Amino acid sequence: MSFAIEHLGNNLWRGKFSTFTEDICQHGFSARLGGISVQPYKGLNMALHVGDEADIVWENRKRFFQALGLKAEKLVTPQQVHGAAIQRVTSADAGRGAKDYADAIADTDALITNEPGLPLMLCFADCVPVIFLDPEKKAVGIAHAGWKGTVAQIARDTVLRMQAEFASEPADILAGIGPSIGPCCFAVGEDVAEKFRTVFSSYADGIIMQQAGQYYVNLWEANRQQLLAAGLAKEHIEMADTCTDCQHQWFYSYRADSGQTGRMAAIIALNQY
Repeated sequence: MSFAIEHLGNNLWRGKFSTFTEDICQHGFSARLGGISVQPYKGLNMALHVGDEADIVWENRKRFFQALGLKAEKLVTPQQVHGAAIQRVTSADAGRGAKDYADAIADTDALITNEPGLPLMLCFADCVPVIFLDPEKKAVGIAHAGWKGTVAQIARDTVLRMQAEFASEPADILAGIGPSIGPCCFAVGEDVAEKFRTVFSSYADGIIMQQAGQYYVNLWEANRQQLLAAGLAKEHIEMADTCTDCQHQWFYSYRADSGQTGRMAAIIALNQY
């Protein structure tokens, strides 16, 4: 089990997990290199909602999807709102949000599907991307777990939704917690720390740390613990252990870039058979 950054050619790179085998699905976490966006989004900005030119974002998306062997025109993406709504998507949704943000699935922060060749994509700049693969029922999912989504336990609920929609057994599901802000950098106030203390009371000491009077939250561990509670086997949960704030030369970081920046994409798609 491991996470690695792989060169795809033409200065395009992706983060990938070793357990998500390419005989079943394709996945990737885009880096900020290899695109045509200009400052302040310089590089491979994959988001339409941050002020970048739509035609530039579309070119970035096409480049990255082509490098993954996927069709950008079929991608499905939502309008993320730091909520906990989960949407099952089908081939009827193919292309929603691909070129036009207004056409993206509204007010949704997780997507699931069991249809091959339908790439699911969410965008991130410090928030936690969590991807899912059920290799038995042939289903995939992806969740946007910022601190609000983590407190709402969207990763756990995505597992439960896959169980309800696809009869997935949680013990079969693989999960990957991708590059995002780490416990080294995610400083929060007492109010946010208290929310985590309340929701994750049984293991709060492993999630909330205090250093020099400042609280820090470990979003990676909070998501790992809720996945374990949902029934995933610990050996089926991969962690990138890659902080986007520390590694913002590779990944977009809202905090490191002072709020005006592009977004990386997390993508997963079942193979066509």
